[in-house]
Amino acid sequence: MANSKEKLFSEFPAVSTEEWLAKVTEDLKGADFEKKLVWKTNEGFKVQPFYRAEDIKDLQATNALPGKFPFMRGNKKSDNSWLVRQNIVVEDFKTAADKAAMLTTKGVTSVCFRVKGKDVCKENILTLISGLDPQVTEINFCTCQKKAVALAEILMQEYAAKKYDAAKIQGSISYDPINNILSKGKEVEDWAANAVQIVNICKDFKNFRPITVNALSLNNAGSYIYQELGYALAWGNEYMQTLTDAGIDADLAARSIKFNFGISGNYFMEIAKFRAARQLWAEIVKQYEPKCDCSCMMIANAETSSFNLTLFDSYVNLLRTQTESMSAALAGVHSIVVTPFDKVYAQPAEFSEHLARNQQLLLKEECHLDKVVDPAAGSYYVETLTKSIAEQAWKLFQSVEAEGGMLEAAKQGKVQETINASGTARREAAAKRRETLLGTNQFPNFNEKSDGKTPVENSCCCENKDNCERQYATLNKDRQASQFEALRLQTENSGKRPVAFMLTIGNLAMRQARAQFSCNFLACAGYQVIDNLGFKTVEEGVEAAMAAKADIVVLCSSDDEYAEYGVPAFKALNGRAMFIIAGNPACAEDLKAAGIENFIHVRCNVLETLKEYNAKLGIK
Repeated sequence: MANSKEKLFSEFPAVSTEEWLAKVTEDLKGADFEKKLVWKTNEGFKVQPFYRAEDIKDLQATNALPGKFPFMRGNKKSDNSWLVRQNIVVEDFKTAADKAAMLTTKGVTSVCFRVKGKDVCKENILTLISGLDPQVTEINFCTCQKKAVALAEILMQEYAAKKYDAAKIQGSISYDPINNILSKGKEVEDWAANAVQIVNICKDFKNFRPITVNALSLNNAGSYIYQELGYALAWGNEYMQTLTDAGIDADLAARSIKFNFGISGNYFMEIAKFRAARQLWAEIVKQYEPKCDCSCMMIANAETSSFNLTLFDSYVNLLRTQTESMSAALAGVHSIVVTPFDKVYAQPAEFSEHLARNQQLLLKEECHLDKVVDPAAGSYYVETLTKSIAEQAWKLFQSVEAEGGMLEAAKQGKVQETINASGTARREAAAKRRETLLGTNQFPNFNEKSDGKTPVENSCCCENKDNCERQYATLNKDRQASQFEALRLQTENSGKRPVAFMLTIGNLAMRQARAQFSCNFLACAGYQVIDNLGFKTVEEGVEAAMAAKADIVVLCSSDDEYAEYGVPAFKALNGRAMFIIAGNPACAEDLKAAGIENFIHVRCNVLETLKEYNAKLGIK
């Protein structure tokens, strides 16, 4: 077999990078290579159109082994298995316990109970875990930070009393005072002392991790990938430093920390992020001189992002979360949570939760992604992305450390300011269609209505809502689609759905393209759009528009023909409806001089333009 392969490859002459570039340049026919084919990422580095073996020949990580320091290639040696995790919001403890027990028969191997702080007591917690074997099912908790110590004591006492095998117990408590500042604007009193206490309470269970880095909060606020990773590293290091300064052994401190990351829709970049995360965290922990390299492993739960979920065309959310969970699985994470597709507008029910579970089970049972360790290894593209993201994240980590660490950065509001700026930039990119949200800012369903669906409001973090005072700035977790959805709901709730009529005339190819563009553009606000095959004269088209009771008439033709058709169409309409030119022709100034003021084209801010149109149409 080896000889036959050598013979096969010897029949093909080697092609150098220079030859590839020469061929690409030839095919570009004078177009700029850098502008046409090189992608500048939000992470601050460039991605080339192709990569070759020479691009990764000097990367030491490519010689690393799975299950070995620095763990870039994964924590496991023999497979790529991960835990299928589902979050459970606890309202009634017996109901939640029964649900958790049922989920273990449906493929779920990890659960996370979200419990209100006022409900944390021994009776309630023991009820929750009564139907679960913590040696088989990973049990995680998220509750008020003030109740984390009490929760840890209840769990560890119960596990010890039941004489469980300590090495088989997996779980977490999500004690994360920094996230409390970022998400709620409040500092946890005596947080460092509490952290030390919690770690000591749980120390006999080496796979139970009570301290958590909830970088998911950054992802859901619209962070860029390198920001989520860079801040997560500084975040984890803050806890490592705090624990070891208090006398906690480095090995115990490291194995007490768990990471919760988000997963954005950038498929290959997310694979690279998780690989880079393990490598960089291992290097950080190594500086604390642990006795065992195994302490340098990063245990990461990955949850599909809420930032890009949409209310309209919500089944598209299934496509988003499927590719997101796939990238995390290929990257070798510890566990995955798939966000139910309807979370935006409802408390997820059994149907959507069932689909979310099955999305992961398909990746295991149908795609067998749990069988091969680090399947991305050796990919010139992914290996280079891993290196590039690691470099950018490391720069951010060093910058945060140089300025006093993650806690200080959060208190000063620097983290919140940076992430909120990124979220704002991404919402602006969506408004201009530089980032696509299928079904929202591109290719909306023309006939879809909300059917009473409204976005679920972000609830107050406090149980006492009348006394909700923030000490610090917080993250803005408004979704990327939120402003488009508000606009579309405004249109729908007005009781008047504007009719936009495409007056197509002239050049066949251009009028069809312009009509399709305009239909997609205006339907983003929930307008009814009427396309047409074409008219012989603008007068004919205007009369057809009036017969259709159009509120908007869009002239769709070629740039050259707008000089001929624009003014006559505008005059024929004579103010009976809003008049729009589909495009930005060279004669635009002449058309404006004639009184035409509305133009839609690829450089428009779609969101702001549609807000303006709603105002002109009297929709409030």
